[in-house]
Amino acid sequence: MSEAASAPGDQFVQSLARGLAVVRAFDAEHQEMTLSEVAARTELTRATARRFLHTLVELGYMRTDGRLFTLTPLVLQLGYAYLSGQRLPELAQPFLEELSHREGESTSMAILDGTDIVYLTRIHTRRIISVGISPGTRFPAHATSMGRVLLAALSPAELDAYFASASLEPLTPRTLTSRGAIEAELARVRELGYAVVDQELEVGLRSVAVPVFGADGRTVAAINVALSARLEASEDRGAEVERLVPELRAAAAGISDAARAAGAA
Repeated sequence: MSEAASAPGDQFVQSLARGLAVVRAFDAEHQEMTLSEVAARTELTRATARRFLHTLVELGYMRTDGRLFTLTPLVLQLGYAYLSGQRLPELAQPFLEELSHREGESTSMAILDGTDIVYLTRIHTRRIISVGISPGTRFPAHATSMGRVLLAALSPAELDAYFASASLEPLTPRTLTSRGAIEAELARVRELGYAVVDQELEVGLRSVAVPVFGADGRTVAAINVALSARLEASEDRGAEVERLVPELRAAAAGISDAARAAGAA
């Protein structure tokens, strides 16, 4: 809508229409834009676009680095009534997309099904694993970061049942295959609240995962970031994990909040 357009009626609030036009200007092909680009796409003056953009930043619906503007997951609150009919993968999608876009890495969500994890959604960037991953793809839980997070949430009886039926096959020379080693790692996951798997599923692949909690506080799913194992120094790997874990937790919290609001978890 252009600035010159007249209001269609006495009840029409032009400033609200302009603010919504700024939000709608961002899409899959325009995830980051400058002030000038937003003004052009909305047909607003730069001064008007600037006011709306900075108002949205102050309200938390948008972030900026001083030049580029991008939406935040908070905009989902504007559509929770519509999202109430959606399921967890659809609710998670925008959070995983934003995380993937920000980090330049692939992100995923999975649940535990028997002794495997099953992918619910996957945001691809570049392929760093030989096997294509899409919703429905399964991997042995013991060799994946999301699997470790999900296994760590099981009760002792459920974990006993898992080990009774799981085939703890080595997928790479680094794969943990003994119950003792895996249980020690699960204890570490419970303590830290996240899992790191370094080249146990496939050589060259490292991943970091955190849980997604339901309304009752129980783990309902896990999300991860998949990384190329390009950092060899342990201090560099540690710094990478320390940087990613808060980002993953923020995304997981957003998914949990969206799911609770939508009644999906």
